[in-house]
Amino acid sequence: MDILNKNSNISEFILLGLSSSQEIQLSFFAIFILVYGAIIAGNLLIVISVMFDHHLHSPMYFFLANLSFFDLCLSSVATPKVISDFLRKRKTISLWGCMVQMFLMHFFGGGEMFLLIAMAIDRYVAICKPLHYKTIMNHRVLTVFLLLSWAVGLIHTTSQMAFTVGLPFCGPNVVDSIFCDLPLVIKLACTETYNLELLVIVDSGLLSLVCFTLLLISYTIMLVTLWQHSSTSSKALSTLSAHITVVTLFFGPAIFIYAFPFNSYSVDKFLSVFYSIITPLLNPIIYTLRNQEMKAAIKRLRSHHLCSWLAS
Repeated sequence: MDILNKNSNISEFILLGLSSSQEIQLSFFAIFILVYGAIIAGNLLIVISVMFDHHLHSPMYFFLANLSFFDLCLSSVATPKVISDFLRKRKTISLWGCMVQMFLMHFFGGGEMFLLIAMAIDRYVAICKPLHYKTIMNHRVLTVFLLLSWAVGLIHTTSQMAFTVGLPFCGPNVVDSIFCDLPLVIKLACTETYNLELLVIVDSGLLSLVCFTLLLISYTIMLVTLWQHSSTSSKALSTLSAHITVVTLFFGPAIFIYAFPFNSYSVDKFLSVFYSIITPLLNPIIYTLRNQEMKAAIKRLRSHHLCSWLAS
């Protein structure tokens, strides 16, 4: 905290939000609170189902439960404040609150990025090496992948925030977004930030592009393998298509952000909304609606609680 106080003359940032109209903000408040409630319910349902249903105790669902946990955390970093800000005329966030928000957003975003790669590896082994699947994807490997997800998230955010937290902020403090967005906040520093902006582009943009390219290649190999064994691939194809949809939704906008950095604030706002509430909402929908085992587990969980309630 001392570092920020010494280098900065401002103590807070002003967030412009999505609209200055009170009526529109009240509409956004209703929409966001409903969507956020659905995010919490949907992702918690997946986590609880995987934890307590023995039918789902497999590597694929282990990763799915952790993906839902990352989505819960990623959405909860900013969305509750965004919702409360819709009821305020002056939307502010402290300097330290802004830094913590950006740190956590990139931490969970980076972790989820690697987790999607781990899920692709799991599907690759299941489809291309089915006879060795249980041997390769054992408990130790799953633990390593999970720890690597947290480590990648930490490295990803620290590599950017270590240089951002010490920036001097002494002039404009208005962020044209719904929460503290790293590229926009960097632009407000009263010092030369070209090298840091380039670091953000390389760190986030290039990493997203490389990961997406690798995932695209791996999923192409899996689709070719399934095509060659079409008689036994209907269930695997359904699962794989869900994975491809989630990967596209996650990496597509991220690549777009850093391919055209620092240009369009309206695009930044749209993508901020996309990552804070749309992606965490769509992931559980995609995986549950297209997964018969998950839907069956949710029904069993609901029936169990209904029987317990009737018995009491």
